[in-house]
Amino acid sequence: MKLIKREKYLNKLVNVIGTPDIKVITGIRRSGKSKLLEELKKYINEKIEKSNIIHINYNLPRYESLKSYDELVKYVENNYKKGMKNFILIDEVQMCKEFEKAINGFHAEEKYDIYIIGSNAFLMSSDLATLFTGRTFKIEVYPFSFKEYQEYYKFKDIQEAFDKYVYEGGMSGSYLYKTQEEKYQYIKDIFNTLIVRDIKQKYKIRNTDIIQNLTDYLMDNISNLTSVNNITNVLNSNKVSITDKTINNYIEYLCNAFAFYKIKRFDIKGKQYLSTQNKYYLADQSFRYAMLGTSNIDYGRTYENIVAIELLRRGYEVYVGTLYKKEIDFVAQKQGKKIYIQVSDDISNEKTFKREVEALLKIQDAYPKIVIARTRHGTYQYEGIEIIDIVNWLMED
Repeated sequence: MKLIKREKYLNKLVNVIGTPDIKVITGIRRSGKSKLLEELKKYINEKIEKSNIIHINYNLPRYESLKSYDELVKYVENNYKKGMKNFILIDEVQMCKEFEKAINGFHAEEKYDIYIIGSNAFLMSSDLATLFTGRTFKIEVYPFSFKEYQEYYKFKDIQEAFDKYVYEGGMSGSYLYKTQEEKYQYIKDIFNTLIVRDIKQKYKIRNTDIIQNLTDYLMDNISNLTSVNNITNVLNSNKVSITDKTINNYIEYLCNAFAFYKIKRFDIKGKQYLSTQNKYYLADQSFRYAMLGTSNIDYGRTYENIVAIELLRRGYEVYVGTLYKKEIDFVAQKQGKKIYIQVSDDISNEKTFKREVEALLKIQDAYPKIVIARTRHGTYQYEGIEIIDIVNWLMED
């Protein structure tokens, strides 16, 4: 498979080399976490003198014997080299029984630099504080961005490239397949594995039909304001017996496994978070097409999903804004900076354009305001609002 260097993620890992943290690489299945660990290994070998790497990949048969606490500890201790900088790199760490006990022990010895990857359902952000007694540094890996997609394929026509990316998405393992049907089958298999194997195993779910119905609903309603009560009512009306509590738990499981991202609402005028109705976005838009098909595509909602994940990928805290009963698609914050963003498919219609800028014009502060749309033109200004083509925005650093 053709590989591209994911410099941003690698640089994050390189910057924390030598710190006492337990470095945890997270993200949805098949997003490139193992390849990133291999890139780190290569970097250490080439750049760090007197380094000793203890690399264990539980996906490989040769490490089958290390799936107990005692055997893992013995292996690491036997491969430790005194007088050198010792690195521990472990892929699929949850396959070792009592792995957290082993990692905490290695950390307590203060003689290893530790990097681990685990299955999403077993090494979630919510679990890190309870699993590990030492401080953890989390690096979240997302599917390929559009910029990475373009770097991979090197299309001559950037607009054509975006058209393809909308359908194909950023699950790079699918790029090896020639037909769209084969690509979607690969993507579908990943999602089904995520639900049926990881989440079912972690939470001991017996009836997977319910969680499948829930994922179908969330996929069909990306970018829509959604409440647990509404979902429960819809599923109950479809003769699926479920409670609000169970729905809430299942959504949390899906978000913890990085299948969906929950975006909360924020009252811009009142400067407070709202507890009712959130939005849910897919880790990659291709899951929706692979699972539900490509009929009746709403490009505006798909573009909104792409922008939401790109903002998270760029390190922003993201919220849905409300102001005077108007909705701002995204309020994005990072390091004291804030951006207000509206996303649209086509703003060539005057009525649509006015609708998108109306809410932004009512915001009184001086933070940047942007409309991201498929304009196919250069960036321009309208009463202080920046109008930018989605392709150009996605290609920015």
